[in-house]
Amino acid sequence: LRCESRDDVDTTIKKAMEINDAPVVIDFSVHRDAMVWPMVAAGTSNDDIMIAREMAPDWGSQEL
Repeated sequence: LRCESRDDVDTTIKKAMEINDAPVVIDFSVHRDAMVWPMVAAGTSNDDIMIAREMAPDWGSQEL
């Protein structure tokens, strides 16, 4: 699903919630200069996630 405006956010999320027989990905389009965190740059993996300064998640020493 693709959401290209703020006005469509609720509708797009509702559509996603109605799908229960397959994984769902929502592509939220934002201005290229928007500071959206956390961020994964195009062409990189989720292992290369970028975070806002002083906003790093604290994973602690939890063992899985």
